[in-house]
Amino acid sequence: MTQDETTKESPPPAPAKEEEEDDDEDDDDEEVVEGGVAANGEGGGAAKKKKRKKKKKKKKKKKKAGGAGGAGGALQIKEPSKKPTFRGLLPTAFVDAGVKYGQTDPPTIPVKDLFQSKPYPVGEIQPHTLLESQTSFRESQAEIRARDIMHEDLYTNLRWGAEVHRQVRNFAQSIIQPGIELADMCAQLENKNRELVQEAGLERGIGFPTGCSLNHVAAHYTPNAGDKTVLQYDDVMKVDFGVQIEGRIIDSAWTTSFNPRYDPLLESVREATNAGIRASGIDVRLCDIGAEIQEVMESYEVELDGTTYPVKAIRNLNGHSIGPYQIHAGKSVPIIKGGCEESIKMEEGEVYAIETFCSTGRGYVIEDMECSHYMKRFDCPHVPLRMQSSKRLLSHINKTFGTLAFCRRWLEREDGGSFTVNGNTGKQEKYMGALKNLCDVGIIQPYPPLCDTKGCYTAQYEHTIIMRPTCKEVVSRGDDY
Repeated sequence: MTQDETTKESPPPAPAKEEEEDDDEDDDDEEVVEGGVAANGEGGGAAKKKKRKKKKKKKKKKKKAGGAGGAGGALQIKEPSKKPTFRGLLPTAFVDAGVKYGQTDPPTIPVKDLFQSKPYPVGEIQPHTLLESQTSFRESQAEIRARDIMHEDLYTNLRWGAEVHRQVRNFAQSIIQPGIELADMCAQLENKNRELVQEAGLERGIGFPTGCSLNHVAAHYTPNAGDKTVLQYDDVMKVDFGVQIEGRIIDSAWTTSFNPRYDPLLESVREATNAGIRASGIDVRLCDIGAEIQEVMESYEVELDGTTYPVKAIRNLNGHSIGPYQIHAGKSVPIIKGGCEESIKMEEGEVYAIETFCSTGRGYVIEDMECSHYMKRFDCPHVPLRMQSSKRLLSHINKTFGTLAFCRRWLEREDGGSFTVNGNTGKQEKYMGALKNLCDVGIIQPYPPLCDTKGCYTAQYEHTIIMRPTCKEVVSRGDDY
């Protein structure tokens, strides 16, 4: 979310053999003497003998080795084999990539259940962009390594969310094709997101609404109820969605196209995003990252219908820092040279969304079209509300979304955006007046679609990174982009 080959299948493991436990080692009769001890017949006249048999113990069966979280047995590890049907991804991309961890196709096993006895995959590790002496110091100093270990819980949540994001986007990549209705695509993606993350209200769930902006629309578009927009062969679509675990948000996006003529456009912004990631690091000035991004992006051009267009960085769109339950945490990462104050630097422990946007148009976006994205302001003031409908809607937003972004489609679901929180009684009726009132008084911030010139094409790629003490980790990196 922006700010301003044949299938090689290994045989399943043999089921655990049922072991029998039979403790009937001695079923012989045992003599028990009453009234004395029988010894060579002495005293035997008065002693009465009884026979008692040991009871046979029931045979116990060992349980079979169980699968992961309702997987119905041991996980079936396979080799990924299905390729996406559109362009814009790396040659290493597979839409069934999760099967290498035992995931089903399509995915149905919650990610947490896949990794019950092993850690979540670590993202791409890169060194900080520092002087050689500083880099060596950060990689070898024991105190710094100890600080890194202290934040393992944070890294676990980020890696968990990132793996959910990868498997959900693999699923989305398997259903994206010309002719799909965008509202249906978003609903399928978001339901799969809820399923794989095991949605639990504010504890974990969707990070923000699914963006599926087309062509000249760069960001913040998702279908409202009744929107019947259909994806066409010549469309360029930016798919941007998030996952959150205990407020830690994974924000990652890619661009989809079917026509090969857009390949240079998509390559320019993908390589620019990678350049921005490489340039990032502790104590790196944000303005220097912007200069690197712009230099790479604007070295490309694209030919459309006989006309050659220079690729331009959209100068008023940025990457951003991410905080707990706060998608825009205060710092902006520009994508042009001189895009921010020279004194602003990246710091240890910060999480960033490095995202870049390019355009064949003017390289500047404005708010346009019907709004679908909304978010409660993180620093919203206390405002007395007179309308009861506004109070009810705000109460629903507070308990369901908190300060996470939401969209109108979610308010109109039977669960109002979260089954965990509301059950099937959360649907909001006739809420537009109340929503407008909350926006007018400054409690809710609307985020309309951001558009460049009609007829132009825009593209976006984005990754979430964390400034670890010893390195930077691109937690959302996958085999697809």
